[in-house]
Amino acid sequence: MPSGFSTTSWTLIRIAAGNPTPDSREALAGLCQKYWHPVYAFIRRRGYTRDESEDLTQGFFTLLIERNYLLDADSKRGRFRSFLLGAVQHFLANEWDRANAVKRGGNQIAVSIDDMAEAEAWHALPAMQQATPESLYERRWALSLLENVALKLRKEFEDAGKAGEFDKLSVFLNKDSRPSRYDALAQEMCMSAGALRMSVYRMRQRYRRLLRAEIAESVSEPGEIDEELRFLSSILSS
Repeated sequence: MPSGFSTTSWTLIRIAAGNPTPDSREALAGLCQKYWHPVYAFIRRRGYTRDESEDLTQGFFTLLIERNYLLDADSKRGRFRSFLLGAVQHFLANEWDRANAVKRGGNQIAVSIDDMAEAEAWHALPAMQQATPESLYERRWALSLLENVALKLRKEFEDAGKAGEFDKLSVFLNKDSRPSRYDALAQEMCMSAGALRMSVYRMRQRYRRLLRAEIAESVSEPGEIDEELRFLSSILSS
């Protein structure tokens, strides 16, 4: 069983719902921080303004963390992304009073929403205009997951004093293997093309392991990891 299952999303939810502590709630807040983008995209696509969507997103996550909104959560019902989508749908269907939505900077544990410009730019892309709120949520979930993995991988390189190397090699994470790109970068990095290819291979291998560990945090059973990988592939290729 992958080691990531010791601290899965569902584990954090059960701890926070059953016997919440400051540490468990802070950990859950960190989890929500990673995935506020999909929730914001869903709410925004439902027709709310930017300011309304930001306040509703903040209010939703604060309610999720602070008010035992997790008691009905059940890992046997499926993936964390499905639970989160159902929870925000329930939140909006209950007509949460926007005037009472928890404002940014309140006294409770908050989910930092600090890159609104990027979120709005993504929302405004022409390809996003015909998407349903649900499909937009799924696509943004997939992108957020990959972004989280890339950040973890960069942190590993940074800790090893190789942040600059990652910044150069990361272009190959999309498997662009044109010989000209390898040759040009190898020359720039003063290494052979063969050595560069080996470095890229090792980076991709580590990326795959981190990706599987990240997915393990959002599913209830190890056997669902490959299914979720196929889902991500289908979403990003559509």
